[in-house]
Amino acid sequence: MLVSHGSDAEPLGVGVVGAGYWGPNLVRNLQASFDFNLNWLCDLDEGRAQRVVGRQGRVRTTSRLQDLLDDTLTQAVVVATPAQAHYDVAMAALQAGKHVLVEKPLASAFVQAAQLVSTANDLNRVLMCDHTYCYTPAVTKIRELVRGGVLGDIQFVDSVRINLGLVQRDVDVLWDLAPHDLSILDFVLPDGCRPQAVAAHGADPIGAGHACVAYLTLQLAGGAIAHAHVNWLSPTKVRTMMIGGSKRTLLWDDLNPSQRLSVFDRGVDLSDPNSIGADERREALISYRSGDMVAPALPEREALAGVSAEFAEAIRAGRSPMTDGSAGLRVLDVLEAASRSLEYRGAVVPLRSG
Repeated sequence: MLVSHGSDAEPLGVGVVGAGYWGPNLVRNLQASFDFNLNWLCDLDEGRAQRVVGRQGRVRTTSRLQDLLDDTLTQAVVVATPAQAHYDVAMAALQAGKHVLVEKPLASAFVQAAQLVSTANDLNRVLMCDHTYCYTPAVTKIRELVRGGVLGDIQFVDSVRINLGLVQRDVDVLWDLAPHDLSILDFVLPDGCRPQAVAAHGADPIGAGHACVAYLTLQLAGGAIAHAHVNWLSPTKVRTMMIGGSKRTLLWDDLNPSQRLSVFDRGVDLSDPNSIGADERREALISYRSGDMVAPALPEREALAGVSAEFAEAIRAGRSPMTDGSAGLRVLDVLEAASRSLEYRGAVVPLRSG
């Protein structure tokens, strides 16, 4: 269990490692945050790091990770390197006594992620995974509705994340796109509805060398099912997730800014067969409910601002963040099991964390 470091609201010293694709977004949010003082930006290309920080003279740049780790005024490290370097950088930062926020995925392999989680626990450091979608107003509201019982018992989840490109050279479409949906499911589903096993089917119709289209089916505890479709070849971009419950069904359309969330009081009701006569059972067991649709109002907030605020609060309060290292570990568990399922042509593979 983490130990509180007090309620001092002084900004925390932080350094970012990686100035490539995602690093500049993290730098921008940390510079705008009252919770952090951005002390360092580290990148193998120090010139690129200097261009990212611009004229922010108090932010030092370096190509040497050790410069950042040796700085006693830097209590936290944010890792935004390519995925294959996540483990090495995060482990070095933890062993240097830093709190660590890692861009997804937490590591390249489940066993590496498990070592990071264990080390963070042993050293009493915060380890957080940047599952950015979990800090959007829409997903925060979904978590509130699902875990608050508004939808009732979860019966199914259907997610679609498709668009044209970019075809990646080093990973298939599952590892590229599915982590978004898996991290969201891990965040919003109640503890009694965790994934237990996975089956995956994929295809490479363009000869890219790995799956460009894939379908993922998760068996959830309690008998529910979750399905995700990820695709690099679709001519249209779709970002939707439907979560069906025994009381209501929720639809999230991330590309509809005027109505991202819709909650439908519509569904199927099943009567208790013992409460009606035998002659009535066939007709009366199933009935259809058609009620109102509600579109919850959502605040405007940048997700990465929520990520940095949660990281700071977890450090100060001495608690685990909402998307902690264990959450990143569970996502990797599903991804590795899905890869094994692809190898065995869609075989059902049980999860280690199931």
